[in-house]
Amino acid sequence: MRYAGAVAGREQAEQIYRKGLPRPQPCGCPGRTTRARLKLLPGLLTVYFVTTTASSAAAATTDAPPSKTAIVAALAANFAIAIIKFVAAWFTGSSAMVAEGIHSVVDTANEWLLLLGLRKSQRPAHAGRPFGYGRELYFWSFIVAICIFAIGGGISLYEGIEHLRHPTPLRDPTWNYLVLGLAFVFDGASFLVARRTFNAQRGRQSFWAAFRGSKDPSIFVVLFEDAADLLGLIVAFLGVFLSHLFNNPALDGVATLCIGLILLVVAGLLLRENKSLLLGEPADAGLLDELTALVRAEPEVRAAAPPLSSYLSPHELLMVVRVEFAPELSAADLTRTVEQLQARIQAAYPDVRHVFIQPARLGKYYP
Repeated sequence: MRYAGAVAGREQAEQIYRKGLPRPQPCGCPGRTTRARLKLLPGLLTVYFVTTTASSAAAATTDAPPSKTAIVAALAANFAIAIIKFVAAWFTGSSAMVAEGIHSVVDTANEWLLLLGLRKSQRPAHAGRPFGYGRELYFWSFIVAICIFAIGGGISLYEGIEHLRHPTPLRDPTWNYLVLGLAFVFDGASFLVARRTFNAQRGRQSFWAAFRGSKDPSIFVVLFEDAADLLGLIVAFLGVFLSHLFNNPALDGVATLCIGLILLVVAGLLLRENKSLLLGEPADAGLLDELTALVRAEPEVRAAAPPLSSYLSPHELLMVVRVEFAPELSAADLTRTVEQLQARIQAAYPDVRHVFIQPARLGKYYP
């Protein structure tokens, strides 16, 4: 499906290309044809990459979980933006556009790191890793946040300071506007996919509560990254526009500094949340209350302490429940009751992959 989309994009681009070229001139002079090819280049890139990006997202939606869909859409968008920026740098000779192309390559690499984390986190458990590799996703998401902070924010701040110290003469902004417009289209499409995936998971929660309570960084990392990119594109547009309006190239440097600050703030939020996930976050209070009530409803249970829990991956929860059973239970009855209780908990809450029932004397502290 992904290759079919790429072929369709190429066919549409070739049709535009053939229709847009002028008829050969009798003199055999290639000048007009060459100029027409250059004018058609932005349109060809737009048709090809929009079709390919849509195809990749559709394939991911069909064959992958929602979090992977958002990552693939972001990867396709960032790859397309990187190609466009490098093409613009080739035509304009702009070193700033080369730096922007490198920035988009870094964004593309970030999505690959998230896909790597997803794949590694799905490896089966073994004797050396009895609880599996679920936290691989949290580790690689933390690395992505570091890349956004150090490379994205750091390079933007450096470029902004250098631009203020050594302003470059203003040039024709046509290519800048073209690249910013196409980048906004691709990043906007990726952002819509990530936002739809995030909203489907958060339900009626507020945005901030859903972000702090989310256990799947592959969704909110892409969402925040795309939001930062869109906000950065708006700031970049204002920088280019105002610098030409007031004939002051320093304003472009100020815009670059603002973009760097945006990336630093976003990276800080992601670092904080991914650090919390790496250390191990518990299940939410509502789920723990429901599970405690389920345990206490068993006739053989005299008391149950609030469960101890920790997420090993977005859908893998480790649970320890301390339970005081009826003293008249025999060893065989106690074993059977514990096994039944474990089965009921995992049937009611599929994300509880590991549940340990610990018989204990709780006394008067727990009902």
